Amino acid sequence: MNIKKIKWNHYINYVVIGIITLVLTVISLNQPLNSSLLFLLEKIAISIILAVSLSLVVGFLGELSLGHAGFMCVGAYLGGKVSALLVPSLGNGIAAFLISLVVGAGVAALCGVIIGIPALRLRGDYLAIVTLAFGEIVKSIFQNTSKESFGGAIGLATPRYDKNYLFIIAFALVLITLAIIQNYIRSKHGRAVTAIRDNEIAARATGINVTKYKLITFTLSATFAGIAGVLYSYSNYTVQSAKFGYNYSIEILVMVVLGGMGKINGSIIAATLITYLNTKFATVLTGDLAVLQNLIYALILIVIVIYNNAPALKHFRNRYNFSDFVKKLFKHHSDPSHVKDDAQKWDVVPTKIEMNEVLSVDMVPPEMKDYDKGNGGKK
Repeated sequence: MNIKKIKWNHYINYVVIGIITLVLTVISLNQPLNSSLLFLLEKIAISIILAVSLSLVVGFLGELSLGHAGFMCVGAYLGGKVSALLVPSLGNGIAAFLISLVVGAGVAALCGVIIGIPALRLRGDYLAIVTLAFGEIVKSIFQNTSKESFGGAIGLATPRYDKNYLFIIAFALVLITLAIIQNYIRSKHGRAVTAIRDNEIAARATGINVTKYKLITFTLSATFAGIAGVLYSYSNYTVQSAKFGYNYSIEILVMVVLGGMGKINGSIIAATLITYLNTKFATVLTGDLAVLQNLIYALILIVIVIYNNAPALKHFRNRYNFSDFVKKLFKHHSDPSHVKDDAQKWDVVPTKIEMNEVLSVDMVPPEMKDYDKGNGGKK
């Protein structure tokens, strides 16, 4: 494999997240990290999985979904319940975690299929209303369960995984999420999805099965939301349905919008930033100042939306674009002394006849030859 042909910009997020995780792992093994930092890292990993998976539907498919917290709720409750049943016999180890992960992701995927079949025939605001209703229904169902089944309004008690290792597992799942979603987007199936986003009628006319690709994308997004829910159940001692309300779905959507529609790296950065700000605001703005948290959050959102869409700022955005800056930074400057000749051997061009035969062919038509003879060679 030629290293020069590798598109390193496709793997920059893997490298950055992998290096950060490796460094933090080495530090935590030598000296235990602060509990608040470990909890923040777990929340950041969960937010990244949620933002990247929702970006698959909102950014690449072009459909507005407001029920992402509902799929996360299903994964959190079902995965948390399975872990609570398995831990007494298997222990709070990786075996119980993996089984809970499979169950939570599988049930969330099944809900994605059930909701996706009728809902994805709708478009725009109608799809947003249906997915929003799904999230509220799921929250209400778990909130009204019995204490013996899913805890009811009090919440479901779940086993807490070891803080020193859960963030490592969480970021490993982030890398798996990125690998699956980015490879899906860069495949022929991903090109079909973006074609549906750009023009659904044209995509349907070219033979793309619109319903199939919508359902696959929606189900894949719900699956990773379920995985994030299982991580949430292991990161907390209690799973409460009130957490997975309408506001949390909007928060995940904001991560996608702030990061840029259809931009995986942007979603990662926005998820990290918003999670960090929310955690700091929750600790700094307490008491009567807690109302300022939503106000500051809304102001940040308004400023970024205006910056991304204001026509007066278009020239500034084009001139000081971060992605263009990165491209210029890593772009090789063209030096005439380094320009190589074309490797193709142009003196050996495969043809049916030799080049000297082509040059020696008489291109005068036969009727013109007879005409020239009749006129004594005069043309």
